[in-house]
Amino acid sequence: MKYLCLAYEEESILNSLTKSEWEVLRKETLDYVNDLKNNGRLIAAEPLQSVKLASTVRVRGGKVSITDGPFAETKETLGGFFLINARDLNEAIQVASKWPSARLGSIEVRPIEERLPEERRYS
Repeated sequence: MKYLCLAYEEESILNSLTKSEWEVLRKETLDYVNDLKNNGRLIAAEPLQSVKLASTVRVRGGKVSITDGPFAETKETLGGFFLINARDLNEAIQVASKWPSARLGSIEVRPIEERLPEERRYS
């Protein structure tokens, strides 16, 4: 089963890391990405640019509105994602718990719908 893991982080925490702390975290992350690729669990992983560059798009009553930044005002914002294969939610949580930046932020783990349901969006 596929799971999307959304990595939330506080930019201020990452920006406050020393150069050597950042290099250690970066290497640890890239090593973990390689391990996940090598064992066939990783489908895709990408970091996102700063939330300051985000735009939130809404369409209401046929009108498009665009807001700079994320919709929610929170300290932790979406910093990246990784899409994995796992047997079940427990295994997906284990994979997410080893993602290095989970120590500084949080990882949301969500199962992927195999198809868009006919009855209703969420059951």
